[in-house]
Amino acid sequence: MRKEIKAIPSKQTYDWLLTKHYAKRIPQIKYAFGLFDKDKLIGVITYGIPPSPALCRGVCGDEHKKQVMELNRLCLLNNEKNEASFLIANSMKLLPKPLIVVSYADTSQTHTGYVYQATNFLYTGLSAKRKEWTVQGLEHKHSKTLSDGMTLEAIKEKYGDKFYYRQRSRKHRYIYFLGNKRERKILRNKLRYKITDYPKP
Repeated sequence: MRKEIKAIPSKQTYDWLLTKHYAKRIPQIKYAFGLFDKDKLIGVITYGIPPSPALCRGVCGDEHKKQVMELNRLCLLNNEKNEASFLIANSMKLLPKPLIVVSYADTSQTHTGYVYQATNFLYTGLSAKRKEWTVQGLEHKHSKTLSDGMTLEAIKEKYGDKFYYRQRSRKHRYIYFLGNKRERKILRNKLRYKITDYPKP
């Protein structure tokens, strides 16, 4: 039987993301899909609203900010040949359209985003250099999870000497437009990032 993609509840991805994915945390998930071999789940992929409003506005402007969705996790049991690109390409077919899909390849993990290149994403360069705060021993958790609605001053007071700033790793940024021919053309013409050559491993 051929491998297939199915929509799955976001909770079904949690164990995969916490134990198998390098980030060890669960992002905001709006759409989740599983890669199945017969009845066995052998991979998961998730999409969610990007945590950065600036990114949503920055891709194609305010007019299209609500159409921006981030491919924020991809995790495979065995990562066999072509499984990743198969999961990406076929899960995107199940997403609502028109849509702007953004994904990143983390340079700190020596990733260049080869799978996005194989699925014809547009490459728009590296994310900007910037610092981010974190807490010693809790670096795997997102700052929004750690803050839990607190002000920065309250966070510093709570964690004391364990609070610190670090240089955020830069990430390769990839973009894909979903929709019919006319919709894709409109979105591509509105793209604010410069399209450039794919980075090499």
